[in-house]
Amino acid sequence: MPAPVVLVSGTEDLLAERAVDRVVTLSREQDPQIEVVRLDAADYAAGMLGVSTSPSLFAEDKVVVVTGLERAPDELLSDVLAYLPAPAPGVVLVLRHGGGQRGKKLLDTLRAQAVPTVACDAVKSDADKASFVTAELRRAGRRPDGQAVRALVDAVGSDLRELAAACAQLAADTTGVIGPEVVERYYGGRIEATGFRVADAAVAGDAGQAVSLLRHALATGVDPVPVVAALAAKLRTIAKVAAVRSRGSAAVRELGLAPWQVDRAMADLRRWTPEGLATAIGAVAQADAEVKGEGRDPRFAVERAVLRVAAASGR
Repeated sequence: MPAPVVLVSGTEDLLAERAVDRVVTLSREQDPQIEVVRLDAADYAAGMLGVSTSPSLFAEDKVVVVTGLERAPDELLSDVLAYLPAPAPGVVLVLRHGGGQRGKKLLDTLRAQAVPTVACDAVKSDADKASFVTAELRRAGRRPDGQAVRALVDAVGSDLRELAAACAQLAADTTGVIGPEVVERYYGGRIEATGFRVADAAVAGDAGQAVSLLRHALATGVDPVPVVAALAAKLRTIAKVAAVRSRGSAAVRELGLAPWQVDRAMADLRRWTPEGLATAIGAVAQADAEVKGEGRDPRFAVERAVLRVAAASGR
């Protein structure tokens, strides 16, 4: 059986749901008839935890899952604190906290008691998303190549749940090694509607392609803000690699970038000078301010930035 109390903490709901399901699965492996009780902080009333953890008529073991501790009423926090010194026998209490300061005293108490904790922090960086995609596909018995992983992150990487669903679809519907052409066939339209393709074209100096992709993205509902963010992320990666590449591969590895990101940045650097890179970064910084309220036309601001980045390539 898992520990009497388990904390699942962090903002990434998909990972948290999987962690909770894993605890339930482990408990059912020990006792297939185990009862699972779920309590939501939004519906909690004083004493419900005590009722839920008390022995049932036939004395079956239980898993009690409490969700929403980040918005818990005082009654729930007090009941959990009172429960911790003497957990009920045969009960696994799973506490789900989605982040924030609410319930800090409870969290501090759980840490002080060394309660097992599953961290489910948000997966934000492209490198971490790429690792997630690779792990998902390998878990499904499939092998992707690096370009396919990058293409999938570019296409649906804004949401981990969508990435997981895309991995499941590719694993179920295709055979053999998953390459970029497979991702393009399934998600090509979505790739074109993201800022990543725009950024790639602009950094490559292809102004026509970049503007065409940008207008298509905006027409399909993409907000200018993430497009500028994609441009900024692309240029930041190039600048980071440029700053350390003369110190050798070990220094590049210390940047914490995925291998495909380093390879792409190295290739991009062949067409960029330090002066051109500084010009492009300045143009994107101006656009970032304008699309976040300092300009009157966010669409014009991002298109102008795309053109300036493309023009700065090779200079």
